[in-house]
Amino acid sequence: MLNHYETAFILTPVLSEPQMKEAVEKFEKLLTENGATILNHEEWGLKKLAYPIKGKTTGFYALLQFDVEPEVVATLETAYRRDERVLRFLTFRLDKYAFEYAEKRRNAHNKKED
Repeated sequence: MLNHYETAFILTPVLSEPQMKEAVEKFEKLLTENGATILNHEEWGLKKLAYPIKGKTTGFYALLQFDVEPEVVATLETAYRRDERVLRFLTFRLDKYAFEYAEKRRNAHNKKED
């Protein structure tokens, strides 16, 4: 059974814009190769961190929303841990209310871009 998930991660700020995009694409590819359907992907850009992480005070934030089997999340989180570009990450399963909210937010965001 597929579950709805959302993952947010922070990449080190020493990356260039193309390197940051390549890192995000790497995680998207890992998910799709394992049967995930990417529903939304947002790059929030370079933001100030609330507290220093590994000596860094800023980081590139990215968010992925996807549907996948629960076992694949462990594979994704292992990839995060092995990638030295990732400062922090958080992955969680969306319940039906959180999924509805995420869908409304995504639709509102898409309307702004039009």
